[in-house]
Amino acid sequence: MGSGASKNTEEEEDGSHGGGGQLYVSLKLENSKVEGELTPHVYGSVPLVGSWDPSKALPMLRESASMSELSFVVPPDHETLDFKFLLKPKYRNTPCIVEEGENRLLTGGSLRGDSRVALFKLEGDVIVEFRVFIKADRVSPFDLAASWRAYRENFQLSTVRGIPDVSINPDSSAFENCPSESLELDLEHYEVPAPAPSAHSSLVYAADNAENPRSLSASGSFVNDNTPKAASNSPKDSDVSVDGSPSAKEMKVIVPDSSDTYSVSGVGESKSVGILSPLQQKDGQRGLFVDRGVGSPRLVKSVSAGSFLVDLKPDAQTKNSMPAAAGAVAAAAVADQMLGPKEDRHLAIVLVGLPARGKTFTAAKLTRYLRWLGHDTKHFNVGKYRRLKHGVNQCADFFRGDNPEGVEARTEVAALAMEDMIAWMQDGGQVGIFDATNSTRARRNMLMKMAEGKCKIIFLETLCNDERIIERNIRLKIQQSPDYAEETDFEAGVRDFRDRLANYERVYEPVEEGSYIKMIDMVSGNGGQIQVNNISGYLPGRIVFFLVNTHLTPRPILLTRHGESMDNVRGRTGGDSVISESGKIYAKKLANFVEKRLKNEKAASIWTSTLQRTILTASSIVGFPKVQWRALDEINSGVCDGMTYEEIKKNMPEEYESRQKDKLRYRYPRGESYLDVIQRLEPVIIELERQRAPVVVISHQAVLRALYAYFADRPLKEIPQIEMPLHTIIEIQMGVSGVQEKRYKLMD
Repeated sequence: MGSGASKNTEEEEDGSHGGGGQLYVSLKLENSKVEGELTPHVYGSVPLVGSWDPSKALPMLRESASMSELSFVVPPDHETLDFKFLLKPKYRNTPCIVEEGENRLLTGGSLRGDSRVALFKLEGDVIVEFRVFIKADRVSPFDLAASWRAYRENFQLSTVRGIPDVSINPDSSAFENCPSESLELDLEHYEVPAPAPSAHSSLVYAADNAENPRSLSASGSFVNDNTPKAASNSPKDSDVSVDGSPSAKEMKVIVPDSSDTYSVSGVGESKSVGILSPLQQKDGQRGLFVDRGVGSPRLVKSVSAGSFLVDLKPDAQTKNSMPAAAGAVAAAAVADQMLGPKEDRHLAIVLVGLPARGKTFTAAKLTRYLRWLGHDTKHFNVGKYRRLKHGVNQCADFFRGDNPEGVEARTEVAALAMEDMIAWMQDGGQVGIFDATNSTRARRNMLMKMAEGKCKIIFLETLCNDERIIERNIRLKIQQSPDYAEETDFEAGVRDFRDRLANYERVYEPVEEGSYIKMIDMVSGNGGQIQVNNISGYLPGRIVFFLVNTHLTPRPILLTRHGESMDNVRGRTGGDSVISESGKIYAKKLANFVEKRLKNEKAASIWTSTLQRTILTASSIVGFPKVQWRALDEINSGVCDGMTYEEIKKNMPEEYESRQKDKLRYRYPRGESYLDVIQRLEPVIIELERQRAPVVVISHQAVLRALYAYFADRPLKEIPQIEMPLHTIIEIQMGVSGVQEKRYKLMD
């Protein structure tokens, strides 16, 4: 993955450029004669790299023995990319070799001139020639969500039943003779309490939702196996070695992690159960399993024999080694685990950045996204560790770089959190989000040393130069952080935090080592850059794409089921029926509600599925563009479509029992499971994150359960049981203070 800038322009806001399309640019160099000690690199101007310093040039990845590649994504109206190729000696401390000739200029995806050859002058005036291949393809957000490296032949939207995947402002006529029933303009009249788990989410400081230390005793203090007393604030009492690494004694696990781990036990035995099993064992050999679809045998590939063996027994010892995602999405993850080094099976996203730059909110959003996709992910916040061990009343002097006691104490808790995260990974965890400032190379080097051979580290650096955003974040910090819960003078808290921030600024060293992602002025969603270095693989690429599209701009998202349909009245699954008389009344009420709630939101939009019950429900809403998504269609019930649950129980008892045992993974014969629905909804989630204006989503029960679970951060196993009543609007407010929820019940 290369480096690129992502800038949200006004043209993207109003829907031009294909709804926010971008350019996928690929740079390749080919030479079969040059020996491996010369590594091709690219360097140049903003926004490609950001520096003409050869030491900061981006390496090109080896695609084959003779071909190297660097790829990145930029907006179609990107600034001119001014760059050159260079060769870096791999082992010798000698100067880099810059290609001969003028700089290369890439504008709008087109290279000026016809320079298909790069010439390099080596020692002794030896000229080496490389063939140059530069390609730029236009892609849409939907294509990128499906495949980061998609090419033009895949860009044509597919259709089902003649209906395109996405259609904007489709023709739909409003139904006639609809009963007219007015909606009271007092929206609070219709407000109902939200479920308890999500009702408190907006009141909790994001860092407090992170993991608790494993070495935390029942009384809330840190202990080790030999010292029963509570840990002292004095660094002299801490078990930190000379090099800043924690000793084994300090890292002893005293209290097991209490967080729930989902077990796959009790899964139905129907062939329609769509299970993505973890690594399995057969005759002492470990193999990889992928569910190949409805009615297919579950095949386990033997590593030694190279043959496929049937094995239906999951390996409980490795239940968390693979994500719970299903189908084609899992194939890339399987390939990464089969072909990559051992440490690549576990990924650590290590946050880097000054305070008040949105690190913790970014960490919380990324954790929620990866969990929703089925990856076992946990958020480890070092600030939480510090508060538990050293208290919340630490003034700004504690964070000074020239305060050896403070530095040692902070290094201690960082090492403790890292050790906890690695131990959790060894127990089966997949992705750890390590949330701290990590503002010096010394701290980051310590973390890389601890992770060596155990997990792959990617640094995620958040940079912000907008003083207004920094000021807003500082004040939110004083309001929400437990560090200032006992500070009665708000402005005194602000002054202390500014002093703390100044202490970090004096010692801050930007990330230039290892694999990293830099988010530069991205939090507002109104522009910015994202730079990527040495990133490869399925999951890291997916994370990059999510970060490209996410921001913290406050805006509401309204979720609602369609009005009652005729199949709802009959109790039948699936189908494509019209709405009932009660459903028509709800459509009118919904139109009035949207007009009242979004009257000042001219950029808002209405999203529906391609099924007529959602289109009819939306037809009374005027003044807003409407988008039909096939991805928002109800779960496909396959051969059970149109049947009642009583008919399924009577005629297909085995299928009925399998579904009752595990509704999450159960796949209807020739239909879908909830996991399948989640996978097809990922482009919808990405586009919802990218939107800066309100969106009204009118869809179906299973689909809205999956979408709601993402925003409410509900475990996958709970999705099939989430209550999603008819004629009720769920308003999700997304912003810098997290996710808040309101519910409006317009009809009984």
